Amino acid sequence: MTLSARIALTRGTFSLDVEFTVPEGTVLALLGPNGSGKSTVLGSLAGLVPVTSADITLAGRTLAGERVDLAPHERGIGLLSQDALLFPHLSALDNVGFAPRAAGASRAKSREVAQTWLAEVDASAFARRRPGQLSGGQQQRVAIARALASAPSLLLLDEPFAALDVDAAPAIRGLLRRVLRGGPTTVLVTHDPLDALALADHVAVMSGGRIVERGPTRDVLAAPRTAFTARIAGLNLVAGVAEADGLRTKSGDLVSGLLSEDAVVGEAAVAVFEPSAVAVYPHDGEHRGSPRNTVEATVAALEPHGPVIRLRVTDGGWGDGLSADLTPAAVADLELEPGSPVTLSVKAATVAVHPAQS
Repeated sequence: MTLSARIALTRGTFSLDVEFTVPEGTVLALLGPNGSGKSTVLGSLAGLVPVTSADITLAGRTLAGERVDLAPHERGIGLLSQDALLFPHLSALDNVGFAPRAAGASRAKSREVAQTWLAEVDASAFARRRPGQLSGGQQQRVAIARALASAPSLLLLDEPFAALDVDAAPAIRGLLRRVLRGGPTTVLVTHDPLDALALADHVAVMSGGRIVERGPTRDVLAAPRTAFTARIAGLNLVAGVAEADGLRTKSGDLVSGLLSEDAVVGEAAVAVFEPSAVAVYPHDGEHRGSPRNTVEATVAALEPHGPVIRLRVTDGGWGDGLSADLTPAAVADLELEPGSPVTLSVKAATVAVHPAQS
């Protein structure tokens, strides 16, 4: 069921104006900072948020448009949020069976459908338990089964892992990846790039009620065009204008790098490189090798990041806000702490210059 949507609305000082298509059976992830409009898009698709104008079609059927605004229960949409929102007085089996039962199926048929979906999400063992007897991860499994038991034409996922603990989230993510393979057309709202990488075929990055970046998931996260996308992908990004041998920043500095095939000299671009590509030296210390990109900065923060320490800097001209990954031993040897002056260097061969998203 292909989804085609154009949605516009204004609420106070916030305005939303987006247009996108989700091909049948695929997953689109909406990424963006808080307040960018991601959840508003889901609410508009579900018919829960009034819009100024819309043209929403699903498999050729108009859900919202000129003189058409179907009620939520008429849209054939399943919605799963970060809170399971199960009926507390019903068992897991009857929670899942509620959707087909509400659609007119007999009690026996509804329970048959519910049992099938509970088995699909590995939740058969607690079919007779009520939500209060289930862990957060178990509740979310039941909620997933309930959302899919209605055989929705479109599935909306609003931060489905946000309320789960670090042990439960990977299991539920893997579960959704399995059940969505060849499943309903899906729109996922998330702030976690792991969710997008695991579940989504395409991503759209939102900012200020607009889509500012979109494309296949791995392409967007590997070559981000916006600072937000670079940050969630764990990459450094410097904005400027493409030149033959790199990128010219707004301050006039040249960041040497390799232009991508679609970068155009003289047009807006971004230089992207990994934190592991950034070398850190004491201020006025000896630089090893001959990196073409160097900048002086001040350590702003030191944060554990898996097996390494991620250093973030400030006051560095074009290097302001950059990250570098160091071993704990290197941090100790350099005697680094917030406020320490440092010099960063980045080899040109590790810097990729891409066109900036218009």
